[in-house]
Amino acid sequence: MTEFVTSADGTSIAYDRLGSGALAVILVGSAMNYRAFDPTSAHIATLLADQGFTVINYDRRGRGESGDTLPYSVEREVDDIAALLDVLDGPATLYGNSSGGALALWAAATPGVGERISGLALFEVPLTLEGEGDDGDELRTMNDLVEAGDRGAVVEYFMRNMPPQWLEGAKSSAAWPDMLTIAHTLAYDVAVLDRADHSAWAEQWASVTQPVLAMVGEETQPIFPPVAAALAESLPNARAVEIDAAHHSVRPEVMAALLGGFLTGHEELATFAEYPDEPKQQV
Repeated sequence: MTEFVTSADGTSIAYDRLGSGALAVILVGSAMNYRAFDPTSAHIATLLADQGFTVINYDRRGRGESGDTLPYSVEREVDDIAALLDVLDGPATLYGNSSGGALALWAAATPGVGERISGLALFEVPLTLEGEGDDGDELRTMNDLVEAGDRGAVVEYFMRNMPPQWLEGAKSSAAWPDMLTIAHTLAYDVAVLDRADHSAWAEQWASVTQPVLAMVGEETQPIFPPVAAALAESLPNARAVEIDAAHHSVRPEVMAALLGGFLTGHEELATFAEYPDEPKQQV
């Protein structure tokens, strides 16, 4: 049953709480996704709860049953995670999927919030490598498209560098109207990612000393492996690994098993393939 917590700016954040274990994990969703539109995360949450963990699966602001308060800022999304941490009895690991991984990093780096985060499990975070940013051009363009009200153009611009069949599939699917409904929130994901472009990662995330696992699928797009490797090099306590996943998605049972091993620190982590020198690129 949906529960709600109030963020620092008064925004209502909707979430499901599953399980009752001593170890907790908060699922931080990717662009477009929210609970009713993301069965994979819902399945991961159920499997983790079955393993004995407490799981928070929530709708990021502006999506699903969560509210939205303008103007948007990354800090407000971090406040949302802080509010979710308040409903738990202790610290939590954050599982950040895609752009949700960047938000998880910012939460871990925020004083007063990061101290309550015990670890970060990140799957294919689409950051731009240091020195390759666009000085905020993408964010400005996204905000202009949102202001113009052309939601289809917003989605198309956001997906412009993805395999073209992904956009074609989205447009022809029954989910396209739902995607248009929350298209304006894609600017939030771009803002979360853009924030990393303006200073060295080792500097801005120096306080992220928790264990960090940067995961990349065996079959993936070219942008993801170098980012995972750079995160492992830049963060004090991080490593990059290759997992059984393809095309920027992962089977729930695979991710739940990996997260279970990561949360407990058990030897299941040995089943991860350490990040290879020449990762497979099949997309």
